[in-house]
Parts: sequence; structure tokens; C-alpha cells
Amino acid sequence: MQTPTIIFTYDDYLTLPNDGKRYEIIDGDLHITPAPIPEHQLVLVYLTEILLAYLRSHKWGKLFVAPTDVVFSMTEVAQPDIAVVARERDHIITKRNIIAAPDLIVEILSEATEKTDRTTKKAMYERHGVKEYWIVDPSDRSVEIFELVGGAYAPGTRFASTEEVHSPLLSGLSFRVQTIFDFE
Repeated sequence: MQTPTIIFTYDDYLTLPNDGKRYEIIDGDLHITPAPIPEHQLVLVYLTEILLAYLRSHKWGKLFVAPTDVVFSMTEVAQPDIAVVARERDHIITKRNIIAAPDLIVEILSEATEKTDRTTKKAMYERHGVKEYWIVDPSDRSVEIFELVGGAYAPGTRFASTEEVHSPLLSGLSFRVQTIFDFE
């Protein structure tokens, strides 16, 4: 006898406990991740400062950090580390969540999330039209940027710690990768 597959929805998601874990639904499957480690959070803060300064000076859009729900569909809900929504698309920001693909999503890798961030979530973001997806890797101090071209992500551009990041989406944004890791 085959066990029936359980499909989780956003309605189910809303009933989950607020216990410090990160809950996401990808293709109807519930993913649970422990709270991030301190190094992850420092990288998040440093990168947020850089992006927020750019967004404010260019009046480009709004930045959100986890835990902010991004509801792609009733069976796909993510809490990316950083989500950026362009000013002209701020109608997708509701009182409770973001209800469509942000323009930019950033995930900071950890041991618990690396495989999912590089495969499952990348595919979900691509499928729903996230224009630019960044993967920040603290283990090798790099940033990889994937740009949506013709409905699919082009091969990523990897920036090593000594290099300057340049975003195709955020014209004029430039910072040395090492800047987001200089917290020692």
C-alpha cells in the first residue's frame, strides 16, 4: 500500500509554531531549517547595509530580511535571507507578506541550507521569475550572481573575496566581496 503524499499549503504554513526555526514550502514539501549561526547573521547585516545604502541613494526599492514570507503560490513559500522589490512593483508588498517574485533574492549559505539554496530554491526562484539571485558563500568568501535571461538563469558570475561585485540589476552597485566578511 502506498502512503499518500502530503501537500503543504500556505494555509498549513500559517498554523506552524513560532519556535525560532525557519519554515518554507517548496513544491508542496515542508522544509525546516534551524536558526542561522552568528557568522551568517553578521554577513547578512553587512550585506544589508551595502544594499540599503544603494537602494536609498538610488530610490530603487525596498529591502526585506528573513523572516519575511515570500508567497509565490499556495504551495511555494520562502523566507529568503534578503528580498528586494523594485519601487514600481511595491504593489506586491502586503501588510503580511510579499505575494509575487521579488526582483532580487539573496541566500547566504550554511551547512544546513547549501544544497537547497543551490538547487531547489534556485529552481523555484527561476520558475517564478526572480530577476537576480545571489548566493553568498561564507566558506570560500564569494558571491555568485545568477541573472534571469529569457526565463532561465544564465550561468552564474562568481566574485571572489578580492573582487568587486557588480550587479546587472542594480546598475552602479559595486563593493568588494571581502567587505561583507570583515567582522573579525
